[in-house]
Formats: sequence, C-alpha cells, structure tokens
Amino acid sequence: MKLKVLVDNNTYIDEYYFGEPAVSYYIEDEDTKILFDAGYSDLYIRNAKKMNIPLKEISTIAISHGHNDHTGGLAYLKDSDAFDLDHLRILAHPDTFDKKVIDDLDIGSPITKDELESFTTLELSKTPVKISPNLTYLGEIPRVHDFENSGPIGKCGCGCHPLVDDYLSDDTALVYETPKGLYIITGCSHSGICNIIEHAKKVCGQNTILGVIGGFHLFEVSSRLEHTIEYFKKNNIKELYPCHCVSFKVKSAMNQELPIHEVGVGLELNW
Repeated sequence: MKLKVLVDNNTYIDEYYFGEPAVSYYIEDEDTKILFDAGYSDLYIRNAKKMNIPLKEISTIAISHGHNDHTGGLAYLKDSDAFDLDHLRILAHPDTFDKKVIDDLDIGSPITKDELESFTTLELSKTPVKISPNLTYLGEIPRVHDFENSGPIGKCGCGCHPLVDDYLSDDTALVYETPKGLYIITGCSHSGICNIIEHAKKVCGQNTILGVIGGFHLFEVSSRLEHTIEYFKKNNIKELYPCHCVSFKVKSAMNQELPIHEVGVGLELNW
C-alpha cells in the first residue's frame, strides 16, 4: 500500500506544496486508488495535480466524518475535470451529511446528500465495507473505552427534528490488513483512537497493530492522553504518525515514550 498526504495542517520538509487545517490522503492498494477525506477546499485537487496523482483513476472517496475540514473539498467535485464522476463512489456514515453547528457557526459539509447523488454515487454505511483487497472502511465505531468518552461537539440533526448534542457517531476510519498486522488510518478520531483500533482488530480478526496515521483529537496533556499512551505501548505500535488535530504539547509528551514521526503534505508511506 502507498499513502500520500495531500492535505494536512503542515507541509513536509522540502516538499513544496500548500497546507490547510484539514485532511486528505491518497491511497493505493494494488490496482485500487482511493482518497480518504477531501480537505476543507479544493487544495487536495491542486496538490494532487502537482504530485502527478491520477485522480481520474480514483474509485472511492471515503469520508471519516461530517466536519467541513474533511468534507469541504467535495463541493469542488462537480465543477472539476480531475475526476471521472461516472465511476466515482463517495463512501460515508449515514449521519455524515447531517447539519452540524457550534453556536451559530456551521461546521458541517457544504454539500448535501441530494447534491452528491445528483452527479455521483453515494454509499452510506454504518457497517464495515471492503474498499480494496486489503483496505476496509470501518463503519460506526463502538465506544468501549471509558477514558475516551468525551462530550459533544456542537449540535447535529437531519432537519426532520430539533438539533441534538453531536457525539460524532459518524466518525470512522480505515484499516489496512497485512499478513503481519494492521495499519490504521484516521481523520480526527472523535470516536477515540483506542476505540477505533479495538474495532479494527475485531473487524479483521487480528491483534497486531503495526502503525497509525491521522488525527487523534488530543490537545491537552491529561489523564486521557496518559491512558492513550499506555494503550499504544501495550499494543507495541512501532509507527505512529499523529497529525492534524494533535497539539504540539501532546506530540511532545507522546515523543517522550513513543516512536512518533512527523507528518505533512508530501509525506509518502509505503506499507
């Protein structure tokens, strides 16, 4: 598998692309080419073109959750000639395109389900979906670790009922299976990075975690971080790539005990 970072808060050293506080990864698994998340703007398209990535060969854009720093780029699909929309699927949790707000600020997808369905294929699933021979979309993540039970982020709703507290039930991730173990690819891990890993183990029937890349939604040095570090150590994870929604002080604390790596636009991983 090859993974290339198209969008992140940072750019990788000596890679001359643009960054934004968002996420998009290009992934190849054998002959299958996908995107995971679409960033905040059309930046993922512009960076991909500079990297000579064949966007027309992409069969699936999988979405980690409905916040606009992961879905914003979908609004540029219809007017872009970069993709083959007749052969493109958008894969997401059923709640991904619900309205999401914090106070008066709209933080949800700028494009609706109906709009997406008007020009491409939209598949919504709470259960795992096999995307390629070795890559699986995990679907809804069970919340099994008490230390990761965080509060809501704003409000959400489908428009049929009053808005309710948003616990990000739509938050999901990808898992890449190898004979030696699993690699986890996340967006923000609102459902909890340890919860995601436990679900991936069950879905794949493997307990060895080789690496993790993505946002962990950790900003403070806290008991939650301590539990997370202990979980990573217990699972003997050798490759950790925290990015996007992980603060510098959290990365610094993790680096005291774990083998973490730098992430930025232009980074390429071959697993």
